[in-house]
Amino acid sequence: MSGTPRPAGDDPRPPGPADAGPEVADAGPAEAPAAGTAPAGEVPEPADDLPEPAARPAGEPTAGEPPAGEDAATPERAPAAPRRPRQRLVAGLLIGVLTLLLGFAIAVQVRSTDTGQALEGAREEELVAILDDLDLEEERLRAQIADQRSALRDLSDTDSRSAAALEDANERADALAVLNGTVAAEGPGLVMTIRDPEAQVRVADLLDAIQELRGAGAETMQIDGVRVGVSTAVTGVPGALQVDGRAVSAPYEVVVIGSPQDLQTAMSIPGGVVDRVGRQGGSVDIEQRDRVVVDALRPLDEPQYAQPDTD
Repeated sequence: MSGTPRPAGDDPRPPGPADAGPEVADAGPAEAPAAGTAPAGEVPEPADDLPEPAARPAGEPTAGEPPAGEDAATPERAPAAPRRPRQRLVAGLLIGVLTLLLGFAIAVQVRSTDTGQALEGAREEELVAILDDLDLEEERLRAQIADQRSALRDLSDTDSRSAAALEDANERADALAVLNGTVAAEGPGLVMTIRDPEAQVRVADLLDAIQELRGAGAETMQIDGVRVGVSTAVTGVPGALQVDGRAVSAPYEVVVIGSPQDLQTAMSIPGGVVDRVGRQGGSVDIEQRDRVVVDALRPLDEPQYAQPDTD
């Protein structure tokens, strides 16, 4: 800066403190403290002139207000309640179960400890008495086991005897049914055909044939489809014979179950059925077979007077 003074009329600025020179500037009063700043040693007071909140843009919702276009009366959804009660219940149950198990284990341990301590502190006489009691208890248990085993054997034997008796009864029933003619039967035997062209075969001839076949071991038989039983009756006259009231006609077919050889021998003996029928103008043909079927059935005869003896 030039040291030449500028004329007073040429300076457009108004006169002020700056024109007083450096000395005047240094001698001026101290600057006032900034707003809100308290002098040293004093408590600052709250400022009354707080800044105004900034203006929000149009259409932007403030905090706590519902967005534009939504119903302001609609309440906000409450957050889901935590499941702490249920978790506490499960935890309590687990703790209770563990406590019970721990108590049981402690009780067992204490009991075994007490028993061992009691035995260690017992006298010799007491130990001998305890041992005797244990021996007696062992003998009693062994006797019970022996009794149970004996009862089991008896039951097994009873079951075996019952099963054997039942099987024997079934076999007897089957045999009686075959003999009575109430069931069909099959087995080895023979088929005998009696021809009577002159109608000379008599009731006695058929009866002799039945008796001789039974004597030779015949188990069952039938004549022209009529089953022969214990009470079988042959009636009629030559040429019009009947077996148990049913008419039969020549040639008479007799189907027999038994030993084929023994049955044929019985029929062929001198003076037997074959000889008598031959003398009357007839003939007898015998055919042995490994299997014959007697399927004619008789009604079961029920006794009217006889009763089983139960004594």
